[in-house]
Amino acid sequence: MTVAGQGVVVTGAAGGIGKALAARLAAGGARVVVNDLDPVATEAAAAEIGALAVPGDAASVAGAVALVSAARGHLGQVDAWFANAGVVRGYGLDASEAAWAASWEVNTMAHVRAARLLVPEWLERGRGRFVVTASAAGLLTALGTATYSVSKHAVVAFAEWLSATYRHRGIVVQAICPQGVRTGMLAASGPMRSVLADGAVTPEDVAEVTWQALHDDRFLILPHPEAGDHYRNRAADTDRWLGGMNKLQRHLERAAP
Repeated sequence: MTVAGQGVVVTGAAGGIGKALAARLAAGGARVVVNDLDPVATEAAAAEIGALAVPGDAASVAGAVALVSAARGHLGQVDAWFANAGVVRGYGLDASEAAWAASWEVNTMAHVRAARLLVPEWLERGRGRFVVTASAAGLLTALGTATYSVSKHAVVAFAEWLSATYRHRGIVVQAICPQGVRTGMLAASGPMRSVLADGAVTPEDVAEVTWQALHDDRFLILPHPEAGDHYRNRAADTDRWLGGMNKLQRHLERAAP
């Protein structure tokens, strides 16, 4: 990807990975639109890097339409979409219906709704890039938070489908799958927090790995390379891998206060 001059949108960009991605892209010469729910934080993030702030709910149908429309109005065309917004709501089987609905809407359907609006134009032009922040939970699982694990698995599956369906027509699809990242979401990761904190990287680390991956178009962007090893082990011997994860679960239960 030749980033200089490209029009890009980053959702969930008021902080964390999204803010770091937006800053790295702007530093590389991209023209950036940032989106998040908090208008004040979104404006502040945009002002830091010379981007356009478009606050709003990118997960809803109306919000996605408004964001794409505003981005096209400012950029002329959207060359790349970084679908980064995500939430952690609920943990185990006691997670509420509202927690499941929020996880599904933000972590999965937001990406589907954006793709519906963007892909037809990209097909006409013969190029476009769709990058999802999916988490290693989408490749493996995240003990203690069923809502997050399931919705992140779903977005990896959607990204795989997009890539398999459209890559021959010039559309590049990529999935960022970090393990622990030093953001507010790490603090909300439930029983896995103590495991993920060891080896956690910064949002800027994730942004830099992603920057490098824009130049070779790899599907899986792994800020923690060991996540790829775990993914291969999971596929090669699923029962053994599940046994290892259950062993970790038992360890977490024994360590719980």
